Amino acid sequence: VQLQASGGGLVQAGASLRLSCAASGRTFNGYVMGWFRQGPGKEREFVASITWNDGNTLHADSVKGRFTISRDKTKNTVYLQMNNLKPEDAAVYYCATRPIMYDWGSPNHYWGQGTLVTVSS
Repeated sequence: VQLQASGGGLVQAGASLRLSCAASGRTFNGYVMGWFRQGPGKEREFVASITWNDGNTLHADSVKGRFTISRDKTKNTVYLQMNNLKPEDAAVYYCATRPIMYDWGSPNHYWGQGTLVTVSS
């Protein structure tokens, strides 16, 4: 499984960014795709997830109403639309995937490389 994240950058508070994660190496039916982030001096935290088959989504409380996860099956790509960015959203964002029957952090959990989001106040 390969996960290639892109789309990070430097923006001002209140701006928007869209992150992309191109997934390859297998079919993802029966998988959950997710975004995590790790800010400076912080632990990695869950941001959002989407079930590949039916598109069910879950968003962390800290990003609800501002971030939206989606996927394009035809492009094997997962997106994270981030609106109204705040300085506290600054972090390295990672995409990840796991089989739906396992938890995040299981041996079947795959990570992509991160993409850096910087938000200036």
